[in-house]
Amino acid sequence: MKTIYSILLLAFMLLISCSEEKTVYLFSYFNNNGEDGLHLAYSSDGYNWEALNNDQSFLKPELSKDKLMRDPCIIQGGDGLYHLVWTISWKENGIGYASSKDLISWSEQKLIPVMAHEKGVKNCWAPEITYDKVNKEYMIHWATTIEGRFADDGEDEWNNRMYYVTTKDFEHFSETKLLYDKGFDVIDATIVPIESKFVMFLKGPQKNILIATSEKLTGPYSEPSEPITGNYWAEGPTVTKVGENWVVYFDKYRDGKYGAVSSSDLKNWEDISDQISLPAGIRHGSILKVPARIVKK
Repeated sequence: MKTIYSILLLAFMLLISCSEEKTVYLFSYFNNNGEDGLHLAYSSDGYNWEALNNDQSFLKPELSKDKLMRDPCIIQGGDGLYHLVWTISWKENGIGYASSKDLISWSEQKLIPVMAHEKGVKNCWAPEITYDKVNKEYMIHWATTIEGRFADDGEDEWNNRMYYVTTKDFEHFSETKLLYDKGFDVIDATIVPIESKFVMFLKGPQKNILIATSEKLTGPYSEPSEPITGNYWAEGPTVTKVGENWVVYFDKYRDGKYGAVSSSDLKNWEDISDQISLPAGIRHGSILKVPARIVKK
């Protein structure tokens, strides 16, 4: 009898292990100026990354006269699809969008004219998507400078603020609204739902990474925290959880490499830049978790 129970227990444990599909980390990024499109790298441990497809592009950009794909951000939505947005040009009033079931074959690329209604728009940079599970809708946010809109804050040419639209289907979009304005140039915001709050990681005016929080995805967001990065130029944050810690990756722009900081409580941060390895030439992107079978394919 004990033998039968042992066999049944073993079978049950095997069934559970098979049902818990392994996930890995996936980093979407661009190289150089973004001319050749979407690059992907993966990691099993969240620290050491290997480029896929011999670091060749998975999706060639087609939008705008510049045909760039900078700052790619991918999330998996409530519909199971992978949704991608990106910067299509240094000076445009819209952003790029495409979707995929497997991160290999992509839908037709679509220009979303998020700032076409405004005069004096100089750019639409570093768009990102966050999915609101409660309202079952997506928020797309990005940085834009509008000539004469805000007082000079010391920047010679750019005076960005964060804007957003919401959508349920990527066909119909809400009115564009201001998302974050605290009186300074802001860009490269990424938003992560953590417990009951939405946490925004953003590039501040001193070229460092700050944190703001909100009860709602669309805000209002708090005043920024003290910097969580050090005495270097940091931009393009992307966030993932590795074990019990939140890890923020960022582009050490002037140093020509990536850095990272880690925290278990979002208050005390440790620089772990010496513990990470990434493909050479990797630029601003985003991290998500995907089934291992997706990466294997």
